[in-house]
Amino acid sequence: MPFDPLNLHRFSGGLLGRNPVIRSLPAAAFAMALAFAAAEPAAARGPENIADVAEQVIDAVVNISTSQKIDPRVTELPDVPPGSPMEEFFDQFFKNRRGGGNDQTPRRVNSLGSGFIIDASGLVVTNNHVIADADEINVILNDGTKLKATLVGKDTKSDLALLRVHSDKPIKAVKFGDSEKLRLGEWVIAIGNPFSLGGSVTAGIVSARNRDINSGPYDNYIQTDAAINRGNSGGPLFNLNGEVVGVNTAIISISSASLARPAAAGSACASSRSPTISPRA
Repeated sequence: MPFDPLNLHRFSGGLLGRNPVIRSLPAAAFAMALAFAAAEPAAARGPENIADVAEQVIDAVVNISTSQKIDPRVTELPDVPPGSPMEEFFDQFFKNRRGGGNDQTPRRVNSLGSGFIIDASGLVVTNNHVIADADEINVILNDGTKLKATLVGKDTKSDLALLRVHSDKPIKAVKFGDSEKLRLGEWVIAIGNPFSLGGSVTAGIVSARNRDINSGPYDNYIQTDAAINRGNSGGPLFNLNGEVVGVNTAIISISSASLARPAAAGSACASSRSPTISPRA
């Protein structure tokens, strides 16, 4: 008798209808088939060229190291009535913060952030809050080379700053892309160099655009689920063409959301503050 799939189907249906144990087998087999089918795409999440893009641009991502002299005698005390118990309380509180004594010796405070080179002549973009009030700024390249940086200009409202370094060897630079063309769900790559140990790479998608977190007059953030860790402020957010589409700026810890300033703002800041323009306070 020739093989007839329909007859086989009828046979199995009748057999399964009479045997509850065997009746459960197709469901289990179907579930296993789904599991195997899902395993293949899960093993390769994200576009395959993320590693290629990261390798292409990572040398342009730098560590920003700053230091600042703090005078412990200059402390912003709360506005309380002179001679009140609260004045004594806060005076004791700030003494404890200084180490419990009357040491009035100025000390240096160091901080770290990230940035990226936008021109091979040595122009570096970062967040203004990374270098704010710094007495000394150093840029550390991905290979560990340390370069002294000078402030070319800054914009406190958009939280962006432009630095200049001089290197005896060629340095890698990246280009700005068009952040206005970003689409929800598009893959992006966040790269930072927070501890001068070399660049760290995370990837995710654009979760939202035009986020307003009430941080200034130009709030128009890109939200991404790519992890932006502490110390990554000022680092670039790349599209899959290796173009900078954002400047990593903030972390909203409640929802674990990462925010990046659109590249349009960074590009405007950089282009309006060429080396011939005096730094802006």
